[in-house]
Amino acid sequence: MKAKDYNGNIKVYSQVPKTYNNIINFHLLSDSELESHGFYDVNTPSYNSNTQELGAIEWDANNTRFTYPVSDKTWSETLAEMKSSKIANLKAIYNSKLATTDWYVVREAEGGTALPSDIATERGNLRTECATKEGEINSKTTKAEVADYTLPYLD
Repeated sequence: MKAKDYNGNIKVYSQVPKTYNNIINFHLLSDSELESHGFYDVNTPSYNSNTQELGAIEWDANNTRFTYPVSDKTWSETLAEMKSSKIANLKAIYNSKLATTDWYVVREAEGGTALPSDIATERGNLRTECATKEGEINSKTTKAEVADYTLPYLD
């Protein structure tokens, strides 16, 4: 990926133009030839999208390339609100998994067949896992830690 600064307006090119300033096969020029026309590499730094964000592309004179600055995200919610939201999502995931066996519990409660022991064990394990993960979320002390906490995927 290359970019060029047009009087303070940086344009990013996913591919170098095939023709530029009447130069046919411009895209076949070497990097040094492209740089002589103002086309420089673009550095997209690695970053954690849960806790950081990329700013507007800018010129990095020290490294002779364009780059995106990385900054920490800010959140309008309080730490407690973020934890509450994350826990609500966590519980929704586990409730969805529990819902697949709810009919066993209803059947037993209505005087039918007893809840199979393997189903009771599975449901207990799910509730224990959920409580453990809720504790993990509540132990976080910064908004970034809460934002970066990955909820489980249960199939």
